[in-house]
Amino acid sequence: MKDNVAEEHLYLAFSHQYRDSIFPLHTSISLFLLSYCDCKLFKVFLVPTGEDVGDQCVTKNLAGDLEVHLISRCQLPGVVQSCSLPAVVVKDDKFCRAGLSVVLRHIIQKTFEADPSKKDVLELLGFKKTCLKACAEVSQWTRLCEISIPLAVERFLTASPEHCQAIPPDILLLERKLGEPVRVHNDDKIRRQKLQQQKAGAKAAVPVLGEEATEELKPEAHEDSPSSLELSVAFSKLLAQEAPDANREAPHIRRTKTSDLPLLDHVFAEGLYFTVADLVLLPCIHQFLVSSKKQGKNLVNLPLISSWYRRVQEVPGVKKAAGKCNMELLQLPELVSAPEGQLEESASVPDGLEEDHEDSHFIGGPRPTMTKLMENGIEAKFSPHPCPSWTLDWTSLPSAVSPGEGKMSRDRALRKQQQLNNLVAAVTKLAKPGDLIVDFCSGGGHVGIVLAYMMPLCQVVLIENKELSLIRAKDRSDELGLNNIWFIQANLDYFNGTFNIGVALHACGVATDMVIEHCLRARAAFVISPCCYGFIQNTVKFKYPRSHQFKEILSYKEHMVLCRFADQTAVQLPPERRQIGKQCMGLVDLDRAWAAEEHNYSVQVMSMEPESCSPKNNMFVGIP
Repeated sequence: MKDNVAEEHLYLAFSHQYRDSIFPLHTSISLFLLSYCDCKLFKVFLVPTGEDVGDQCVTKNLAGDLEVHLISRCQLPGVVQSCSLPAVVVKDDKFCRAGLSVVLRHIIQKTFEADPSKKDVLELLGFKKTCLKACAEVSQWTRLCEISIPLAVERFLTASPEHCQAIPPDILLLERKLGEPVRVHNDDKIRRQKLQQQKAGAKAAVPVLGEEATEELKPEAHEDSPSSLELSVAFSKLLAQEAPDANREAPHIRRTKTSDLPLLDHVFAEGLYFTVADLVLLPCIHQFLVSSKKQGKNLVNLPLISSWYRRVQEVPGVKKAAGKCNMELLQLPELVSAPEGQLEESASVPDGLEEDHEDSHFIGGPRPTMTKLMENGIEAKFSPHPCPSWTLDWTSLPSAVSPGEGKMSRDRALRKQQQLNNLVAAVTKLAKPGDLIVDFCSGGGHVGIVLAYMMPLCQVVLIENKELSLIRAKDRSDELGLNNIWFIQANLDYFNGTFNIGVALHACGVATDMVIEHCLRARAAFVISPCCYGFIQNTVKFKYPRSHQFKEILSYKEHMVLCRFADQTAVQLPPERRQIGKQCMGLVDLDRAWAAEEHNYSVQVMSMEPESCSPKNNMFVGIP
């Protein structure tokens, strides 16, 4: 066990306690993970969301061996007050991690760093340590686990009896997800083993699961259950045993095309292996099942969730963690699926929750769409650059301010300096002493660090969801001795602070629209350079086109054609093609500018100078 680990403070929201869970469910999930990891590295604070929460009321109902402190919202560190909880911050530090997935992943990593023998804890992060790493706005799976399921269960529990008759659509979506084929890294070998078993009519031995194993983990006979091979592979990894190995593959098995191999079934939420996603879902599904049982609901439409719930209980450490958190896990009977017609009738998922694949492939070029806009008087418009020759004196600045300090070539560092000249010039014209400037999607802090250094009378906050990038930014800031800068590792949705100016350099795809939305909500000015137009697509929160003018003329599919061709600006492409790409960029950003102007903003779209500083050289400046 490593000593001298800096004390970190974990802040969790507290609204009320219901049965054996603390609400909001994000708090119960966080406490459950702490118990499962047996982690005592964090000083835990509950932040009441209401006025009348007494200390005794909270602490007497909490998990036994976890010391918890009460703190009011106004007593939180300033950087935490700008974020949605849960949040973690090192004591007296300016680096905050916020949002459920970010905080849970941090708890797992710190637990392993403090005790490297806990390899099973690190395995919760999944293959390549990416479980729940993608932000909820772009990943349907992260959104389902982190946001949709907890909210759906909370609404289900608080709904009046006449309004909670139906199973929540997000629960039905999870049931459907558990029925989809599993894709895992290098699954070809396991699928060949499964084919060999099927051909031989053999049944794999049930793995020995230790003290917590029960008869309920034996492979169920009905068709919704994973075969014993998947169970063996999954639990062999959990118990650090070698995975079951089939006899030498027969020649006809080796010759079988991958496309003809049997698909793998879910054992756990993400596939074959137990991950943090299972620990996120368990407290939520547990509350849903307890409430459903009390209401006498028939769970016949949720056979896969029921099987998953029983299976998760047999994972070593889960029952112990549940006991610490006063969760009385149910012993559900084995369920057989409802007749297919009945299942379809009652388990339909609303269209809004499904992935939209309808327009994922686009055929044809952008000219018809551009002509359609021109016939309606719409063409790409670029305002003149207000200070095209303005530049920082990079030679006089400390090396830690320059982007060349990072791992980039000399040419790329020069182009990055040119890009920064444009953004810093625009922000300098807008900022006044005392302003709070937020650098969204900050990466390694190229924009934010320059702004904090050049404007010591302003406060600067960097927001980025990639931990390593933000740590590099903080190291550069520490080297410079900056005291007007803060760092938040979070997805954009978890930042809810007020500010005066929002800035983003090459915010990818939909992230540009998320930044604009934050600025509109805060009535803040913005200076943004978009990027990755080809990644733009409809999401739960954002629909395209954005402005009324474009919506009246273009369909979603026509707008996506513009977005795809807006990415055709690379220097190695023919000049004519690059010119069309630039026009498409201008049209996509004109749509964004007009959408912002509908909220009483003045917005100018311009090209950065020199245009060679980046293939994605658009920049727009918005002022409320």
